[in-house]
Amino acid sequence: MSKQAVPSLLTIDAIRQGYRNGSFTPVDVIRAIIERSEATAERHIWIMPPSMERIRPYLDDLEGVNPDKYPLWGIPFAVKDNIEVAGWPVTAACPDFAYSATGHAAVVERLIAAGAVPVGKGNLDQFATGLVGMRSPYGGTHNALRPELISGGSSSGSAVAVACGQAAFALGTDTAGSGRVPAALNGLVGYKPAVGSWPSEGVIPACRSLDCVTVFAHSVEDCLAADRQARGYADSDPYSADRPLGRPVMPDLFLVPKGPLEFFGSFAGLYEQAWERAKRMLTETGCEVVEADISMLLEASALLYEGPLVAERWADLETFVSGHPGSSLPVTEEILRSGTKEAYTASALYRARHRLAEIRRKTETLLKNAVLVMPTAGGTWTRGQVEADPVGTNRKMGLYTNHCNLLDLSAIAIPAGEADDKLPFGITLFSLADEEANLGPAARTFLRQAESITAAVCGLHMRGMALEQQMLGLGAVFIEETQTAPLYEMYQLPTTPPKPGLVRAGGEGEGAAILVELWKMPLDAFGRFTASIPAPLGIGKIELADGRVVPGFLCESYATEAGLNITVSGGWRNWLNVPGAIR
Repeated sequence: MSKQAVPSLLTIDAIRQGYRNGSFTPVDVIRAIIERSEATAERHIWIMPPSMERIRPYLDDLEGVNPDKYPLWGIPFAVKDNIEVAGWPVTAACPDFAYSATGHAAVVERLIAAGAVPVGKGNLDQFATGLVGMRSPYGGTHNALRPELISGGSSSGSAVAVACGQAAFALGTDTAGSGRVPAALNGLVGYKPAVGSWPSEGVIPACRSLDCVTVFAHSVEDCLAADRQARGYADSDPYSADRPLGRPVMPDLFLVPKGPLEFFGSFAGLYEQAWERAKRMLTETGCEVVEADISMLLEASALLYEGPLVAERWADLETFVSGHPGSSLPVTEEILRSGTKEAYTASALYRARHRLAEIRRKTETLLKNAVLVMPTAGGTWTRGQVEADPVGTNRKMGLYTNHCNLLDLSAIAIPAGEADDKLPFGITLFSLADEEANLGPAARTFLRQAESITAAVCGLHMRGMALEQQMLGLGAVFIEETQTAPLYEMYQLPTTPPKPGLVRAGGEGEGAAILVELWKMPLDAFGRFTASIPAPLGIGKIELADGRVVPGFLCESYATEAGLNITVSGGWRNWLNVPGAIR
C-alpha cells in the first residue's frame, strides 16, 4: 500500500476501488492530498490547508467500523471557508472576522456521519461576494488548468481543490452562481440543489433567504452521492425545507435561449462557438429541443444585485463591517454597502418582490416537464483583467446564473467540451424545484453525447454496406449524410473487396465535394475502431462543407498510384451505381 497509488484525480469510485483492492488506505489518500496541497501552495487553493494533525481524528473514527455501512467511508472532501467544521477556524476570507467553530454545519455533520473525511478549508471571494475568485486577502485562487485565468468564485478554492486532486468532492455555497461558475471554469460538475433542501445552518450567509450549499465533483454520480447524505430538513435552520427528490425521469424537452446570446472577454468568439457545438450536441441526443424567450430570466438576474434585493447582503454583515473599518477588502465593502442606497426603500423592495413573483409563475409554466440549458458563463477573464475592472468583470460572470435561486430553480453545471486548449466550456441545466430529480437523467444524456466522437465514413462502413454491422456493434449511431469541403479526391483501391480511398487534393481547385456519412460512437469504442483499420487507410481530420472538422477515413497517397480516380462520381455510393464500376 502506498500514497503513490492514489489516483491523480480523486473520484468516489476510484477511491473505493483502491480501498477494496488494498492499493492504498485512507491515511495514504490524506498523505497524498497533503503533498499535493504543499506543491500547489502558490495557487492559493486553501485558507486552512490539509494537515494530518487536524484530519487524524476523522481517520481514527474510521478504524474498526464496517465500511459497507458508511456510504462515504474514507472519502475526502473540502469545505468552503464560510461553512463551519467543529474546532476549525472560520474566516469567510476575512482575517478579522475569524472564529473557531463550536460545532459542525448541518451538512458537514451529515457527511461525516456517512464516513466522509473533511480535509481543509477552501479559499473564497470574501464573504462570498463575487464570482471571480480574486477577492481574497489570502490571494486569488488560480484556475486549475490555466493559472493566468480566474478560477471563478465565490467557491474558488473548493472547485480547484477537486480539479487538482486534493478532494473527491467539495462543498461550496451558491447565491448567484458561486456553486456553478467555478465548475465551468475548471472542467467540473457543480450541483446546486433547490433552496432549503440542504440545510444552511452553520453557513456564513451572503443572502440568507437565497443561499444554497452546493457540491463540486468530477461526475454527476459523485454529486448525487453527496446529495443523498446532505439532503433533508433541519429543525435548526429556519430556511430548511423538506424537499426530497422525486423519481427521476427524462424531461420531455430541452429548452435553449432564442436568438443570440451575449459573450464577453478575450475568448468570447471561442465561447460562442462552443455554445453552438453544445446546442448541436443537444439535438444529436435525439431529444426534442425548443427555443424559448429568456428575457424574463435576465430581468430577474438584474434584480438580484442591481435593485433593492441587494440590501439582504448588508443586513447580515452591517454590524461587522461598520464596527471593523478597514477589515474587509475595498471591493467587498463597496458591494456590501451598495445595499444602503437611498433609492432602495421598503416600497422599492416590495415592488421588486412582486415582479419576481410574476416571473416565477411564468417560469413554472415554461419549465414544466422541461429542462432549460444555458451557458454557465458567457466568457472568462485573465486575473489581470479582473484586477483592472473588479466590478464590471464580476458582473458579467453572473449573466446566466443570477436568476436561479430567486426563481426557486435547481441547477447542475456540467462540462461541455473545450472552447480552446485547456479552456473548459460548461453549460447549466435548470429545472423546477419539484422536478429536480430530472436533472440527473438530462445531464447524463448530454454527457454521453459529449463523451462520444462524430466520425466521417465514406465507404464500406456506410449504411447498407458490408461493414455497417461493425459500426452498429461498436454502439455507433448514424447522424447525417453530408459532403466534404471541395478539397478531396476519391480512388477505388486495388483491394479485395474493392474499397475507396479518400485523399486531400494536392493543389488548389483540384478537389471536389465527396459524399460522407457522419456516425456518432462512444469515445472508448472509437479507440477500438481506429486500431482495427488496416493500412493504407487510417483516421485523419476531414473538413466538411459547412466548415466543421471531424475525424474520418483518409488514405495514404502512395496507395492511390495503382487505384482508379473516381472523384467525378462524388462518392462511393454514387460510384456503385455506375455499371461495371466494381471489378
